[in-house]
Amino acid sequence: MNSNSKISLSVNSETGFLKSVVLGTPNNIGSVPNIKECFDPSSIYHVDNNSYPSEIDIYKEMTDFLEVLNKYNVKVLRPENIPNLNQVFARDLGFVLQDTFLISNIIENRANEIPAIQHILSQISSKKVLKIDSKAKIEGGDVTIFKDHVFIGASNPTDFNKYKVARTNFEAVDFIKNNFPNKKVMGFELFKSDNDKNENTLHLDCCFQPVSKDLAIIAPDSFKNKSDVVYLEELIGKSNLFYISKDEKNNMYSNIFSISPKVVISDSRFSRLNSWLQQKDILVEEVNYSEISKMGGLFRCSTLPLIRE
Repeated sequence: MNSNSKISLSVNSETGFLKSVVLGTPNNIGSVPNIKECFDPSSIYHVDNNSYPSEIDIYKEMTDFLEVLNKYNVKVLRPENIPNLNQVFARDLGFVLQDTFLISNIIENRANEIPAIQHILSQISSKKVLKIDSKAKIEGGDVTIFKDHVFIGASNPTDFNKYKVARTNFEAVDFIKNNFPNKKVMGFELFKSDNDKNENTLHLDCCFQPVSKDLAIIAPDSFKNKSDVVYLEELIGKSNLFYISKDEKNNMYSNIFSISPKVVISDSRFSRLNSWLQQKDILVEEVNYSEISKMGGLFRCSTLPLIRE
């Protein structure tokens, strides 16, 4: 890419052929946080139990992930490294809808991660970079595309003001609706807990994930309104859904990542899911991401797709 060329963004699904992606970085993430420095219950649990992942293990798992992306000739961009800052989960810094990059309004604890992708944003036409209104709070993990729909995990005002893990509000849902009138934008309320990792659903991609062209993974117990589950069942079809239990949701089963409609990256621990995917003629590239999962995210959380065809 020469200095004058720009990245032509294009993301219209979760499963189109991946051409370019931002992958978080495992370098110089700093020491193990104390509990007050954690902002999700999974991290709190593992800090409290002395099982928080080491930088060495995080580096190995992300390197294995990177090798799979390289295998499929995906152009991988990385955030600039900021010493003593955890920059593994790139997904939440922003997201691409159609040909536009939206910069997230993330929690204050993570705001320092945004400047680390400025060198990437500078390669995008300024007309195609959209800063979300300050009152509209959103993180990329809460945004999922399915055909003409954009689903957003969002919290009502009471939950948003109550829980640290409530990262997206309905003002953000309205913002996306207003700026993408050609999309059917829907907000789904999810169960939240700041202290119990088993009762918390941090983002929508922790309980719902499209796969291939017509399939999806869903954890129905994560949705506060059962009517939302019914809507997804009627839209996608029950026979096209892979239902995961609360335990499987807690292990991040839905946070796999598609390279194409026929290739996904999944955790090697997810035997039941991986067997189902293979039965659907989907090639599963298995990577062990068990240490990174202790920080509350998996493959999708680590990535920010820029171009899918």
